[in-house]
Amino acid sequence: MERTFIMIKPDGLQRSLVGEIIQRLENKGFTLVSLKLMKVSRELAEQHYDVHRDKPFFGNLVEFITSGPVVASVWEGEGVVAAARKIIGTTNPLNAEPGTIRGDYGISIGRNLIHASDAVETAQQEIKLWFREEELVSWEPSLKSWIYE
Repeated sequence: MERTFIMIKPDGLQRSLVGEIIQRLENKGFTLVSLKLMKVSRELAEQHYDVHRDKPFFGNLVEFITSGPVVASVWEGEGVVAAARKIIGTTNPLNAEPGTIRGDYGISIGRNLIHASDAVETAQQEIKLWFREEELVSWEPSLKSWIYE
């Protein structure tokens, strides 16, 4: 089964959207593998956003993600990386489709509520960056046979 990393950013917590976001992923049929509330260190933020280090918005990304707590999580399921990104919506909430998390709740690209891995390889790297192996719980939901053929 494929896994992805999803982080609810400080604005998602401040706006009390954690339950709504988790519910959307569970309703789709994905399995929660790990979940933690945490304050992100500057070092972790810089590692996470390293791909953007040379871009002018890098400093703002790091400052924002370290400004308050986040909810870091790992989800599992067939096609979970691509499907989670569809549920979340495009990076710019003003371009996100209604019915997506960003389309329903976001307005500003700098406050877009949530991060999700953009590829299977990225997910693997991000999961290793944010979670120790022993924090990942493999289990099989009783509803699995009603979700997958």
